[in-house]
Order: sequence, then structure tokens, then C-alpha cells
Amino acid sequence: MATINGTDIKIFSTGTTDLVAFAQNCTLTLTHNVREITNKGSAGFKELADGMREFTIEVDGLYAYTDASGSALSNGADDLIQTNILAGRVKVDFIFGGGVTGDFQYSGSGFITSVSLTAGTEDNATYSITIDGTDGLTQGQKA
Repeated sequence: MATINGTDIKIFSTGTTDLVAFAQNCTLTLTHNVREITNKGSAGFKELADGMREFTIEVDGLYAYTDASGSALSNGADDLIQTNILAGRVKVDFIFGGGVTGDFQYSGSGFITSVSLTAGTEDNATYSITIDGTDGLTQGQKA
């Protein structure tokens, strides 16, 4: 069985090779909700039917304003907050997966629904962002 190194799974801005800056962890969660259709003819057993599907992306990492050379970031947590929440409620496009040709990837878009910035005493400042998906999620391979 081949295993995947978690470092190879990354969050990219759609159509670019720009990673979400200093991300350390990323999670894609898919949920298939069901509807209960139990009735008096169900013989005492719960019955279910298809419902809505949804997906969420969670990204967390180190919080920074600049890169290692001191240049301002254009893909950091502050940039996502400014562009997608403060300046306008704009969808985020993303690609979740490997960056090498042939790697499986999931792509889609969603709205940032939660951001937290954390700064503990004598510890690294971190961020956490949740993106709730809208429209569909597509599975493909890196070209």
C-alpha cells in the first residue's frame, strides 16, 4: 500500500502555484446529509433518503505579515481576510491536493465563514480559517 506524505497535500489558490502562506495543516471534510423518512409502515426501523452534500476546508498555520526576506505577503491570512471578508464577501477558489503532475486534487470554491488569530505568550502566532463550500466539488488530477 502506498501512503501519502501529509506535506504533499496543500491548499493552492485556483489557477496558481500560490500556497496559502505558512499553512501547516489542511483538512477537507465531505458530508452527505440524509433525510429521515420513517413512517408507520417502517416496521420500527428508521428509514433514510438522500439529502444535501456539503464540504468544508480548514486551514491553519503560522501567522505572518512578511515572508523570510521581509517582503509583504500577498497570500497570507491577512490577505484572505481583507479580500474575502472586509473588502467584500467574495468566494475563495481553492485546490486541495498535491502539486505534482498526476496527483489527485479536489477543487472548488466557498466562503470564509470563520477566522481566528491566536497569539500565546512566547509562542508562535497562528491562524485558523474555515471555508464552507458552495456549488460543487470536483475531483481531478494535476495536469
